[in-house]
Amino acid sequence: MKRIILGAMVVAITAMPAFAADLGGRVLAVGSDTTYPPHEFIEDGVVKGFDVDVVAAICERVNCTPNWVTTAWDGIFAALADGQFDMVVSGVTITEERDKIVDFSDPYIIVQQGVLMRVADNGATIDDFKSGQMSLASQNGTTNAALGEELVGRDNLKLFDSFSNAVVAVLNGDVDGVIIDSTSAAAYEQEFAGELSVGITGLSSDPLGLVFQEGDELQDAFNVGLAAIKADGTLDKLVIKWWPK
Repeated sequence: MKRIILGAMVVAITAMPAFAADLGGRVLAVGSDTTYPPHEFIEDGVVKGFDVDVVAAICERVNCTPNWVTTAWDGIFAALADGQFDMVVSGVTITEERDKIVDFSDPYIIVQQGVLMRVADNGATIDDFKSGQMSLASQNGTTNAALGEELVGRDNLKLFDSFSNAVVAVLNGDVDGVIIDSTSAAAYEQEFAGELSVGITGLSSDPLGLVFQEGDELQDAFNVGLAAIKADGTLDKLVIKWWPK
């Protein structure tokens, strides 16, 4: 599983822009649903994760300080548009629909979607979920949920307010699988080794981006910083840190 992730997720390196960006030490409110390890999660009262490290590395290049604000996924984009945050970083897939109401950075990672299920159920197929023999879950309002509905139908998809709750439902036997990004699935596989594994892989490949209010100049600054951490190898090192071989 991890070999699949590392082979597919690192975005191709782009050339450094010819101009620099300096945000003058600005403190940025970063809205995030911090229940999505290893992208963002809370440990000992501190927000940690791959996305957290990516933003910190970019801020080192463009002179800013992130202030992470935990918020529910439901309504996170409306809160950004309302000015409650300067940006949203929460494992957000870049889609045309979302791009109509927010601005995205260049992609910083590419993830695949798969189905996390109990080890005992390995060998099951999407057809087992589509037929209703097995029940599928996901987080409400996500591209994972949208793909799940497309694949198995709304009647065969149970939605939760967080992926962590959906995973607990799989462990408890309330549902049989959760459609989820491969990067997060790897974290749950490790946490519940011997109980959960990704039995279905490669359902789609999705680029993730940092999210800004429409027209916000932060987008340009963060693209500069993102290009820098791609070019100097920092992004690759963070991938290896969070998904070691």
